[in-house]
Amino acid sequence: MSDIALPRTADNSLLRGSSDGTRVQFEGIVKSYGRTPVLHGIDLDIAPGEFVSLLGPSGCGKTTLLRVLAGLEESDGGAVLLGGKDVSGIPTSKRDIGMVFQSYSLFPHLRVVDNTAFGLRRRKVATAAARRRALDALALVGLEAHADKYPHQLSGGQQQRVALARALVTEPRVLLLDEPLSALDAKVRVQLRDEIRRIQLRLGITTVFVTHDQEEALSVSDRIAVMDAGRIDQIGSPEELYLRPATAHVAAFVGLSSIVRGLADGTTVRVWGTELPLQTPATGEVDVLLRPENVRLVEAADAAVTASVEESMFLGSMRRTLVRTEDGALVRVQHTARIRPSFGDVVGIAVDAEPVAVRQVG
Repeated sequence: MSDIALPRTADNSLLRGSSDGTRVQFEGIVKSYGRTPVLHGIDLDIAPGEFVSLLGPSGCGKTTLLRVLAGLEESDGGAVLLGGKDVSGIPTSKRDIGMVFQSYSLFPHLRVVDNTAFGLRRRKVATAAARRRALDALALVGLEAHADKYPHQLSGGQQQRVALARALVTEPRVLLLDEPLSALDAKVRVQLRDEIRRIQLRLGITTVFVTHDQEEALSVSDRIAVMDAGRIDQIGSPEELYLRPATAHVAAFVGLSSIVRGLADGTTVRVWGTELPLQTPATGEVDVLLRPENVRLVEAADAAVTASVEESMFLGSMRRTLVRTEDGALVRVQHTARIRPSFGDVVGIAVDAEPVAVRQVG
């Protein structure tokens, strides 16, 4: 399906009811399963109307934190606040939250419009009013023409749009998205990802998005909280995380990085004869994380280090070439598509003097 066009505000009850969003706060959230700690005192303040992604590898605690916010899990300590009110002891049904999960969880025996209106009917909204609001929600996701179909008559991307419409139709204060795109093919994922962001901006709804896909998080978020082992390593805008990672874990997880050895003196690190500024102080032998766009191909005769080409991938407007240095390090180089290295070519590489993240060796 192509990108949808949102309806006019005057024509849609959900758009007419858009707001500035609700503030969400996690204060010292602790959670364990048995003797296994999962969350270690999470503090996070999400502004009204903000789109925040929880990004991290499997098992880092991001989904558990989302479930604590939803009331599907009870924390062992700390508090969850919505609009300044502690909702830690309030059940899910009373928190006024919309949720979209990886699985569509649509009722196969109900038509699309009835699936969408399900939450309204449980709230005792009259049948005619519930249908009107459901059709408005379906218009937001471009599916009003499919209102009377059954789920099995829709594609996967369309079914996930229905799940999104169902979450929005009750006009919740907060929208929670738990890896909602991971079951879709690549093209549909990008389309639906962009549509979710446009709808979120139009509605002004505070949104928390769980994903392990850095591209998804970077493309739609106001801020990203990078999680590891039950803690938040860093929270910031996509640009801050990419350009100024606070830790080596963040630098390695957000964006592509190559790891090479360097010698640090506190404020700089020497790599291939070039002094690079450090993101954080370090001394002695370190692993340096280099972004591919900060590494250049140069003439082998003029280079401080040479390498052999392992592979070169055409990515449209650019190429990304993987080379192996004489000491065995694998380094990614991003460059113009007009340069086409071949396997086994000997090339020179150099690095731009941009700030880098490092981690101590040993």
